[in-house]
Amino acid sequence: MEEIYNWPWVEEQVERTIGLWRECAARPWLGGLQFSRKEQRTREKAYDQGLRAVEREARKNPRSRVERLETQRRIVAVFPGFAALALGLEGEQVNLLTDGFLPAATQLARWARSFDPALSMTDTIQACRNAWTACGLQPLLGERMGITPSIVGYSLLYPYTDNYLDQEGVTTTEKLEFSARFRQRLRGQRLAARNPREAAVWTMVQLIEEQYPRPLYPRVFECLLAIHRAQEMSLAQLGGRCGDAEVLRISCAKGGTSVLADACLSHGWLSEEESRFSFEWGVVLQLGDDLQDVREDLRRGSASLFSRAAAAGQPLDSLVAQLLNFSDRVADRMDRMNRAPAPLKNLLRMSWRSLTQMAVANAREFFSRAFLAELEATSPFRFDFLRKRQRRFMGRRGLYAVLFDAFLEAGEGEMEGLPKPDVLLDSSLQAEPLPELAVMEDSFA
Repeated sequence: MEEIYNWPWVEEQVERTIGLWRECAARPWLGGLQFSRKEQRTREKAYDQGLRAVEREARKNPRSRVERLETQRRIVAVFPGFAALALGLEGEQVNLLTDGFLPAATQLARWARSFDPALSMTDTIQACRNAWTACGLQPLLGERMGITPSIVGYSLLYPYTDNYLDQEGVTTTEKLEFSARFRQRLRGQRLAARNPREAAVWTMVQLIEEQYPRPLYPRVFECLLAIHRAQEMSLAQLGGRCGDAEVLRISCAKGGTSVLADACLSHGWLSEEESRFSFEWGVVLQLGDDLQDVREDLRRGSASLFSRAAAAGQPLDSLVAQLLNFSDRVADRMDRMNRAPAPLKNLLRMSWRSLTQMAVANAREFFSRAFLAELEATSPFRFDFLRKRQRRFMGRRGLYAVLFDAFLEAGEGEMEGLPKPDVLLDSSLQAEPLPELAVMEDSFA
C-alpha cells in the first residue's frame, strides 16, 4: 500500500526508529568477522600496491581526450585486483563498483561542473555520496542503477541548501527567510530567483518536477517537504540548546527523511516496508555522519549524540557499539527485500561498517583503548594505516583531487539522458515570476 508522507507519518517513524535504537543499546555487540594482524598487513600491502598503480596513472597528465580516456580505463583496470585482495570483494561486487557506482558519480560530477564551475570538489563529492545512496536503492526497489535528472537535482540540493543552513556566518534570520522561500518553491510556487543561490536551487527542483510531474507523483514532493522541515528543525542543534532526547529525534527526522526522498526519487512511490527501510537507512547514515563530524561539531557547538557525550567527557564506546548493532538490524531488514542481488546487499552492509570504522580510527581520542582494540580487530586494515592513507588522499593536490580531475576531464560532454544545464539555469534566472502552478496542500506549513 502506498504511504502518505505528511509530518505525523514522519513523527511516527521517528518514534519507531528511536524504539529500535534503544533496543540496540541493550544488546551485546558481537563484533563480527575478525582479522589477524597478519591478514591486515597482507591487505594493506595489496592496498598500497593498488594505490601506487593508480597514482602513477593519475599523475601522467594526459593532454588529449583520447589519452585521458585511456588513463581512466587503466585506473579502472587496476581496481578489480585491488578490491579482491585488499577489500575482499567478489567479482559481482567489483562490477557493481566499476560499472555502476563509479560511472554514476562521474556522470553527476561532470553535469555539476558544467552547471556550476565554481562548485568545489568537496561539495561535488558530497552530492556524489547522496547519488550513491540513491543508486544503491534503485536495485532494491526493482530499478536499474543509474543517474537520473531527479537524482542529480536532489543530490545537488545538499551543497546549495543544507550547507548554507549550516554556515556560521549566515544569520538565523537570513537562513529562515531562504528556508521559507525554498518551502514555497517545493510546494509548487514558481518564484523568480533573487540571487544565484536561489537560481541554482530552483533549477534542482525543476529537474525533479520534469521527471516526476506533481499531479502524478505527489509522494515525491511530500518527501521533499518532509526533509525540508527536518532541516529547519536541525537549526536548533546549533548552540547546543537541545537535550539528548531532542537531538536523537532531530537526527532521526533529518536522516530518515533524507534517504526516504532518495528512495521515492528512485522509484516514484514506495510500499510501507520500502518506506520504513529507507527511513531507517537514512538514520544509520545520519548517525554515521554525526560520528565522523564529532570534532567539528564540538568546535562549532553543534549538538549530536556523539558531540554531547564527548563534551561531557564520556567515552563514545557504548554509542558506537549501539550504532553498529543498529546498522545490523537495518541491514537485516534490507535482506528481506527480494528484488536486489545478495552481492549488492553485502556490499552496502560492508560499506556501513567501514564508514563507522574509519570514523572511529580518525577520532581515537574519544574511545577507550580496549574498545579501539576490539573494533580494530574487525577491520581489514589497522586504524593507524587508515589514518595515514586518508591524509595521503586529502589536501588540495591529494589523490582525491587528482582522480577527480582525471575522471571529469576524460569524458567532456558525456551526460546522456540529462538536460543541458545552461538552458535550465536561464529559466531560473527570469526577472518575472513564472505562471503559477497548482500549489500542493500539505501538513508541513
